[in-house]
Amino acid sequence: MVDAFTVLRNDHESVLGMFEVLDGAPQGSGAQLSGLGTMVTDLVVAESRHEAIEQQYFWPLVRERLEDGDKLADDAMSQENSGKHLLQKLENGKPGEDEYHGALAAFITAGRKHIAYEQNVVWPRLAAELSESELQELGATLLNAKKKAPTRPHPDTPSGPGAQKMMGTAAATLDKMRDAVTGRSHPPDPPTP
Repeated sequence: MVDAFTVLRNDHESVLGMFEVLDGAPQGSGAQLSGLGTMVTDLVVAESRHEAIEQQYFWPLVRERLEDGDKLADDAMSQENSGKHLLQKLENGKPGEDEYHGALAAFITAGRKHIAYEQNVVWPRLAAELSESELQELGATLLNAKKKAPTRPHPDTPSGPGAQKMMGTAAATLDKMRDAVTGRSHPPDPPTP
C-alpha cells in the first residue's frame, strides 16, 4: 500500500516536471508547431484529477483533524479554485494566443506556490495527526478516486466535498465521453512505489 503523501507527492513531482518544460514554452506561431497544446492538455488533465481528489477527500480531513484546518483548507481551496479558472482559459484557448500564454504563465507561478504551501505548511501538520494506517487508507482512497475523477477543470463546480463527490462523478463521466469523442488522450499516472 502507498500512503496519501506519496500519492500526492508523485502528482506534484509530475506537475513540477511539466512546469519545467512549459516554463519557457514558445509563443506565437512556433507554439502551434511545438506540441505545446498536447503538453498543456496533459497538465489540465493531471491537475483536474488531482484537485478533484484533494477537494473530495484530503481537505475535508485537514478540516476535521487540525485545529486551524478550516483556514488551511480554505486558503488552499481558494488557490485551487483560482487555478481552475486559469486551466479553463487553457482549455478554451490555443497555443499562440496571448491569453493562453498569459494563463499558462500565471498557472505555473500559482501552481508552484500552491504545491509549496501544501507540502511545507499543511502536510507536516497533518502527518503529525494521522497514523500510518490512516495515511495508507487515505492513499488507497485517493488512488481509487483518481480513476473516477474529472479530466477537465470545471471551475464553477462548488468546492465542498459533497458537491465534488456528487457533481464530480457526473462531470467525470461527461469528461470521459468528451475525451473519447474528441480523441483526447490522458497522461499516464505518475508511478507509485
